Amino acid sequence: MIRFIVRRLLQLIPTLFGLSILLFIWLRRLPGGPETAILGERGTAEMRAQIRANLGLDEPILVQYGRFMQRMLKLDLGTSISTKREVTTEFLERFPGTVELTVTAMIIAIGVGIPLGYLAARKRGSLLDSLSVGGSLIGICVPVFFLAYVLKAVFSENLHLFPSSGRQDPTIGATRITNFFVLDGLMTREWDAALDALWHLILPGIALASIPLAIIVRITRASVLEVLSEDYVRTAQSKGLTERTIRSRHILRNAMLPIVTVIGLLTGGLLSGAVLTETVFAFSGIGAFLYEAISNRDYPVLMGFIMIIAIFYVLVNLLVDFSYSLIDPRVRVR
Repeated sequence: MIRFIVRRLLQLIPTLFGLSILLFIWLRRLPGGPETAILGERGTAEMRAQIRANLGLDEPILVQYGRFMQRMLKLDLGTSISTKREVTTEFLERFPGTVELTVTAMIIAIGVGIPLGYLAARKRGSLLDSLSVGGSLIGICVPVFFLAYVLKAVFSENLHLFPSSGRQDPTIGATRITNFFVLDGLMTREWDAALDALWHLILPGIALASIPLAIIVRITRASVLEVLSEDYVRTAQSKGLTERTIRSRHILRNAMLPIVTVIGLLTGGLLSGAVLTETVFAFSGIGAFLYEAISNRDYPVLMGFIMIIAIFYVLVNLLVDFSYSLIDPRVRVR
């Protein structure tokens, strides 16, 4: 197990190195530049040249990349061109919101998707099966921003059941420790703050969970149907084992491997930021901030945020690999 962890962590080095090169080239190929975002279209050539010199963008591309890598190795992500604040500070303020939103969406998707997919497979051809398949198709086809606007209009603006924007009511005056608002409320025993933060997560969490939920339902159904046709399941039934034993030991354990893989990929993707959901609900996360950084050609923010997100993405999938040996003892991590 230790050798496996070390090997996967060492594989992270060339992955991030290659990603840094691709990102650096891609950002430099974007039309315009930070000087255009700062000055607009009315800036003179002298003003643009001065800004590029101040930012070090007039130096050779290899020199720029070398300085960027030196800062990354020192954990210095630089300063945002737009906000004039440290990129690390911006990330630590916004990433907790994205993590809370991602966790909420995945809890909804997993908590509903796996049981629904399992029941649809066990009752193949029934009304429940037809509704689950049809509902999953709708969940994949409906745009997230459209569902977000519908949820906001119905449950926030008309029924007034949920808040329409933000991560927490600013009038509460909650204590900040980790910037995870729900966790901070629990740690400080400010139950009203924790409940309010959780209440703000419901609608954006449901909107963000729509596509992962649909995918998990379909993957679970297909995986369970495949396992149900295996000989060892029929053997277990012929031996007179209870339905609970067959379900837990023979069906779900063997069907969970592809499901866990998909969950890891979906979680890693959501951690990169939900631009549309965060924009609709004015949710302070990294998705909307990355969109602004792309518009402003904010190179330090783009490079720093994407590199850190890539690290988290790899770590999430590393946890997926570990979970294989826990779910199915036949799969051993070596």
